Amino acid sequence: MPEDDCRTDQRSGSGAVPHQDFLAAENVSLRLLLAQAEINSRRLLTKAGIKAREREASDKLQQLILEELHHRIKNTLATVGAIVSQSLRNLPGTEHAQRAIEGRLLALGRAHDLLLQARWTSADLGTVVRGATEAFDNPDVPKFSISGPNIRMTSGAVIAVAMTLNELCTNTTKFGALSDPEGRVDISWALDPQTERLHLTWAEKNGPLVHPPEKRSFGTRLIETLGKQLKGDVRLTYEPTGFVYAFDVPIASLTSPAA
Repeated sequence: MPEDDCRTDQRSGSGAVPHQDFLAAENVSLRLLLAQAEINSRRLLTKAGIKAREREASDKLQQLILEELHHRIKNTLATVGAIVSQSLRNLPGTEHAQRAIEGRLLALGRAHDLLLQARWTSADLGTVVRGATEAFDNPDVPKFSISGPNIRMTSGAVIAVAMTLNELCTNTTKFGALSDPEGRVDISWALDPQTERLHLTWAEKNGPLVHPPEKRSFGTRLIETLGKQLKGDVRLTYEPTGFVYAFDVPIASLTSPAA
């Protein structure tokens, strides 16, 4: 017998075990550890799969709930619009009020559409601006210039900004720059990292000569109120060259759910 076959494990002392037997025992132990690791990994994968399915089911349920909520809100808005229309139909001199209310309800509905797409959590400011101005724009000859960085806004801010823009669009179409074929509107915003505030400007140009109104309309009061809801400062300037709306607001008021 070769000498190698008779070697023993010197670490075993008096109870020496042949070296091959020692290696065989270690191999068995290693196989057991690998088998246990495989079992554990399978359990982890199975558990992860269950969690993934549960999360997927939860997401689908949440989406169904949001869609149902959105459907009911739109139905409610349609009902309110019908009530307003019926209530004002036979009253003299209420055509303007009726159209204004219908426009505001439509704007509210469009804001809800945006929020449903974002699962009622947030929406990008640029998306809100483009969505609010789309109905008043001309795809062949664009009337709006829109620029600004991406910023995700909470649902409350989305509705306030969308309603404000609808008022501005309605007013400029009737009395401002967009009542003239050459009129344009520049909408821009910027973030100030030092003050942590957002500055948004709506500036009209190439429209008719602008005069300050003799009295504050409901639309003006609504714009100011929506700005205050977001803890922002609203400034309306009636320059002869064009109306300017300036909105200065804390970024937290747009992005924080607690704001």
